[in-house]
Amino acid sequence: MPITVIADIIASRLLPDREHAQRILDATIARVENDLPLATQPLRPTVGDEQQGVYPTLDAALASLLLLQLALPDDVECRYGIGVGAISTVVSAGSGVPEGPGWWVAREAIDTVHAMQQRAAPRARSWIVVAPEEDEVMSTIVDFSNAYLLARDQIVVGMTERARRLTYGRCLRRPQRELARAEGITQPAVSQALATAGSLAIVEGFFTLRKGAR
Repeated sequence: MPITVIADIIASRLLPDREHAQRILDATIARVENDLPLATQPLRPTVGDEQQGVYPTLDAALASLLLLQLALPDDVECRYGIGVGAISTVVSAGSGVPEGPGWWVAREAIDTVHAMQQRAAPRARSWIVVAPEEDEVMSTIVDFSNAYLLARDQIVVGMTERARRLTYGRCLRRPQRELARAEGITQPAVSQALATAGSLAIVEGFFTLRKGAR
């Protein structure tokens, strides 16, 4: 079952340089795709501040989006609507228009996470919605996955930009000494930063997703 993703830039209209933000996002998406090439259709701009992509499995989507969250700088942040459902393409004027329940529920998911940010979960950034046509087993998996995402977003959004960079590196199994050299700090400082930020749980969760995405 394909997994659809709609991402949009948070508060894009308030950014001082919208074009610069888009360039940063494009470059960061390309970096993640180079480091972890899992997408069937990598995230690409569609209209306004929105990106759309397709992944082969839920594990692959969640792993890729985690790396994207970690890699983006403080001033460019996204929310992610993830859909589980069938998709198709409608031919129009020689090009393909994405269509189907998978896209409809991805739109519902991004609207849901946007609403959650205004109320009970200000740090929520990701949400999954499963199409009504899917079976109960998938619905249960999505419920568990959403609980994981709420906890994951809470930790990641609370990280400093440096802590996110270090966490990204550890997700790719880069040694702490290598990360320390890149940051101009000591290896014990890297270890302390990771522990303080809650990175160890995030990294272990990422490794679990990677097992499922193979």
